[in-house]
Parts: sequence; structure tokens; C-alpha cells
Amino acid sequence: MNEHADEPIKARSWMTPMRARSKDERHRVSTPLELFFDLVFVIAVSQDASALHHGIAEGHAAAAIFSFSVLFFAIWWAWVNFTWFASAYDTDDVPYRLLVFVQLSGALIIAAGVQQGFAGQFSTVAIGYLVMRLAGVVQWLRAAHSNPEHRTTAYRYAIGISIVQALWLARLALPETWQLVGLVTLILAELAVPVWAERANTAFWHAEHIAERYGLFTIIVLGESLLSGLLAIQSAMQTGDLTGELTTTIIGGLLMVFSMWWLYFDLPAHGLLTSLRTAFVWGYGHLLVFASAAAVGAGLAVVVDYTTHHSEIGPVGAGAAVAIPAALYLLSLWVLHERPRATSLAEASLAPVTVLLILLTPFSGQPVLLTGLLLSTLLAIKLIGRQRSGV
Repeated sequence: MNEHADEPIKARSWMTPMRARSKDERHRVSTPLELFFDLVFVIAVSQDASALHHGIAEGHAAAAIFSFSVLFFAIWWAWVNFTWFASAYDTDDVPYRLLVFVQLSGALIIAAGVQQGFAGQFSTVAIGYLVMRLAGVVQWLRAAHSNPEHRTTAYRYAIGISIVQALWLARLALPETWQLVGLVTLILAELAVPVWAERANTAFWHAEHIAERYGLFTIIVLGESLLSGLLAIQSAMQTGDLTGELTTTIIGGLLMVFSMWWLYFDLPAHGLLTSLRTAFVWGYGHLLVFASAAAVGAGLAVVVDYTTHHSEIGPVGAGAAVAIPAALYLLSLWVLHERPRATSLAEASLAPVTVLLILLTPFSGQPVLLTGLLLSTLLAIKLIGRQRSGV
């Protein structure tokens, strides 16, 4: 019997002081609103990965990779800004929810502008950012009003975000020759705002909550690879090719995705967030984890296109579309998760050696299958070694 069954259900507060949540709060997990917010980024990542797939398959790899990288940064940074703020100041009152809905709408506009972004038109993405950032600034101003101890930090966030957003809009008016310089400068400015703001007083983000949120975004980007696996299965069924290259692509693709998931969630990550410096390295470094995982899905789709003769590139190019992002995923995961925990040189060398072997697979004729086997072998070695050491 529920011991709380007779307790009255409290109505949601209209407005509460936006106090910082405790770093030591127990059972801090993602809220339904955060999960709802993530749905928009499922759409945005899918749009970006799909455009990358088509760009590579049509023989425009360099341009497609550049556009994918810029747009993925925009998607990731929008998610990061919301996630870290929510970890510290999620009051879940009515104004907070309404402002999150505004941010969610802005993120949806960003997702809608991905295809235009690949054509070099970023006005829709800029509008989406404007909507998101205005709501985010209001959230930081609320936090500043309610938290004297962290008021300087909150004001710095509000000021920094506002200035950089104004510069993004001003960049649209720059001549073509200055666009790339402006882009790089503003990306660096975006990354610098939290560093500057947190120097005043660290916000009360929750390590376990942040690790869970990043894990959920990893699942989102790995979902792109699962969709590509589904595409391969559908193509095999339609063509009747159940014993040829499509079959090895399906097997290898599934081994890749399953191993990538297991390697990421092998051990809890929150223990790595021991200081502000490590949190910045870990949080920013995940841009490579997320982008490479999404690119693996695009690469698998390119291999399917090549196998079914719907691609403008050759076998080595198709294999590289899978091998390079898979190697980048493993390397960035090694830097962020594995290297800090390694207890011996042999253990620390496993992932880098596997990365080098993966980069050779495009010349093998079976890049997807071999990459999947290499990742699953690495995982097996790690599990067996841990079993033997009693960890």
C-alpha cells in the first residue's frame, strides 16, 4: 500500500525563486521536460546527418563535411546551453516551463534551417538561435535576481550570450570573404563565454545529472546509425541480396553501433567530473563524440548507396565515410573516458592501436564488417581484462 496515498497533490507553483539546486542532490535525473526538449534534437541531428550522407554520396565530401560540422556545432551548442543551465537552476515552475517552450521552438527553427544551411543560407538557423538565446538570457536574469551568491556569474552569462548573439546577426551582413573568419571567431567566442562566466563563481551543476544528459544525447546520435542499419536491411530485402555485401554491411553496422554504445556506457562517467577544468574538457570534448557518432550513421548510409549503385564515389571513399568517424569516435572517447582511468601502458594503448587499424579498413574491401569486428574485439578484450583483474 502506498504510504503517501493520502497526501494531497500540490498544485504547481506559478513562480518560485530560481535557487541553485544542490550539487549533492540525490536521485537527480532527467526531467520529462528535458526529455521532451531532446526530441527536437533528434530531428535536428537526423536532418544534419542525412544531408551529410547525400553530400558525400554525390561526390561533394569536403563541402558536406564542412557544412555538417558547422551546423552540428550549432545544434550541439544550443543543447549544451540548455542542459548545463537546467542542471543548476531547474525550478520547474510555470515561467521556467514557458521559457523552455520558447527555447524548444527556437531549436525547432534551427532544425528547420539545416537543409538551407547546407546550401550556404544560415538566416533560418540565426533566427532560431535568436529565439533560443533571448529565452536563455531571461532564465539567467531570473537566476541572478534570486541568487546573490552567484549573481555575477549569472549576469556574465546573460551579458556574454547577448553580445555574441548580436555579433552572429551582424555576421550575416559581412562580405563573403569575411564569412569564414567571422564564423571561426564567433565559435571561439561562444566557447569562451562559459569560461569567463564561471571564473566569477561556479554554477551549481550536478555531475551525475550532466553525465546522464550527455549519455542520452549519445543515444540520440547513435540512433542515426541504427536508422542506417534499417536502410541496409530494407535495401537487402528489396534487392534480394541477403548473402552479399549488404549482409556484411548489416552485420558490421550492428556490431559497430552495439560496441560504440557499450564502450561509451562501460563505466559511469560522473566520477570524471571532479573539477571545473575537467568539466570543461569533458563537456566540450563531447562535441567530437557526438558529431563523429552521427557521422558514422551518415557513413553507413553512404556504404549502402555504394553497394546498391546509388553513389558517385568509389569503394575506398565509401569505406572512409565509415572508418574516419568511427576512428574519431573511439579516439575522442579514449581521451575523455579511457585514458584518465587506464592503469597500465598496455591498457592505455588498446584504443589508439584500434583507431589505426580502423583507418586501414577502407582498403580492405569490407570496411564496415572489419570496423565492427575491431570495435567488438576491443570491447571483448576490455571486459575479459576486467574480469581477470576482479574489477
